[in-house]
Formats: sequence, structure tokens, C-alpha cells
Amino acid sequence: MEIHQMAEMHPGAIAYHEGRYLPVEEARISILTHAFNYGTGLFEGIRGYYAEEEDNILVFRLKEHIDRFVRNFNIMCMEIPETAADIETVCLEVVQRSGFREGVYIRPICYKSEHSLGPTVRGVKSSFSCYIIKLGDYVNITDGLDVAVSSWRRLSDNAIPSRAKSTGSYINSSLAATEAKQAGFHEAIFLREDGTVAEGSAMNLFMVQNGALVTPPPTADILVGITRNTVMELTTAELGLPVIERPIARTELYVCDELFFCGTGAQVAPVRSVDRRIIGGGTVGPITKQLQDLYFEVVTGKVAKYRGWCTPVYG
Repeated sequence: MEIHQMAEMHPGAIAYHEGRYLPVEEARISILTHAFNYGTGLFEGIRGYYAEEEDNILVFRLKEHIDRFVRNFNIMCMEIPETAADIETVCLEVVQRSGFREGVYIRPICYKSEHSLGPTVRGVKSSFSCYIIKLGDYVNITDGLDVAVSSWRRLSDNAIPSRAKSTGSYINSSLAATEAKQAGFHEAIFLREDGTVAEGSAMNLFMVQNGALVTPPPTADILVGITRNTVMELTTAELGLPVIERPIARTELYVCDELFFCGTGAQVAPVRSVDRRIIGGGTVGPITKQLQDLYFEVVTGKVAKYRGWCTPVYG
């Protein structure tokens, strides 16, 4: 049985495309575009959560996402006229112009927009666009996921760096996720070439062992996730538990107390089995549940201490 899992595209009416706001259906690129031919694009995925009590959408950790986005331009030799502050404004503006009053996903993307032939990034013109879609839960965050260790290996930082959300690199993620779903699993876990654990197909990974959170380090060919950093900070500051960054062996996944994914799309998503081996009791573990509950309180602006992480869209 195949498990299909896709986010349906319900876009906002207005996008930002190469310097102007226009109807989303008019935000197009040519088949001659360098990024279309060579995968030379960088993007971010940013969530906005609807806070019903305020009748507002709160964009979570907008500054941190845009800071990572702009820093990674240097990897791809990208220069655009928009500053980091401009990009933040655009992200908020496309949400405002949508008029949505529900959860949204914001996709700023910088790409090599030149019509030219040749796999290079230096000296190739870059442009910036941004659109939004409605988005609820991307994966099942209630029952727990059944996952499999993929036969595909995570790309090395010295091949195509996972720390940069480059459009071309997501072929790697697509192959692993497809393999898992064709085999009847919800998600995949990547190993590195040395056999240690990296992350999920498009999300970071934490295991709970002996009252501590353990996660692969930034040098383990992972995306250094904004949600990952959030989970680490909340765990130490609010739960009072240690967080350990170290290499993880595959078989540690089978014997840990709890396991979960995290990311902008995944949020905090418990894992109930790996390679058909039940993790813990096969239900959402107590620490995972604590973190999940706290995370949703934070992202909807209900925890004053972390309110600065939430940028309101409407006023």
C-alpha cells in the first residue's frame, strides 16, 4: 500500500515576483530560466499561525528564517536588490494581501533568473519571488509516524550542502520520501555516507534517551533548522532537560525511549516505529507531548516570554 502525503496548493491571490506585486497566476518564469534547468534556487519555508483570540496571523521566527536565507546567498553567489528587511516586509505583505484568516505557509525564493546555458552560479543574475499557500498539518502529529531508514544516503556538505535549502537538492529528499511511501511508511530517515543518522527527508530528528534529547550535530549533513533550534531552547529553558548534539547510530533509533521529527512543515511530529520496530510504547512519548503542547502555545503567541518570536501580520 502506498501512503500519499502532499500539501495541496491553495495560494494567496497576490505574489511578489521580480520586484512587483501581481496576481499569483502571472508570476511565471520561462523554460529558459537558469534555475529551472539547473536547480539553482534557494528558498525558505515559514509558517504563519492563526491566533483566533487576536484574529491575527502570527508569523513564526520570521527574522531567523530570513537571516538564514540571506546568509545562504553566499553559498550560491546570489545578489539581489532586496535587503533582509525588504524580504521580511514582502513576506508580511503577501499574507496581508491574501486576507487569509487561517494557517499559512510562506515561500520566499531566490533563484538564478538569467536565460543562459551552463552549470555555474558565479556571475549569473539572481531574482527574488515570494508566494503563500494555506497550510494546516503537513504530517500526522497526533498518532505517530511509521518511518523507515532509507536506502538513499543524505547528500554530503561537500557535494550539495543540506544547510542551504536549495531547490536542486530536494531531489535527494524526494527519492527517499517516495521510497518510504511506496513501501507503506509515512516518512524516511536518512543516513550519512558513514552510516550515522542525519535527519528525515525534510525535517530534523530528535530522540529521547535517559531523560535527555539527542540530535545529530550541524556537521552531520543536516539543515540547521529554525524549529530544531526552537525545540532545543524550549527543552533546556522550560523542561529543564539536557540537549546533546552528537552522532547517532542507526540501531540507537530502535532502542531509544522516544523519537520525533521537527521542522516548519512537520512541526513536532512523534514517530511510533522505525523499520517496523515499535519505539517506546508505540504512542506519543511524555517528553514529546510536553514539547508539542508547548510548541503550539508558543507559535500561537500564548507564551509571553517568547512573544518576540511571533510577528503579527495584521497590525
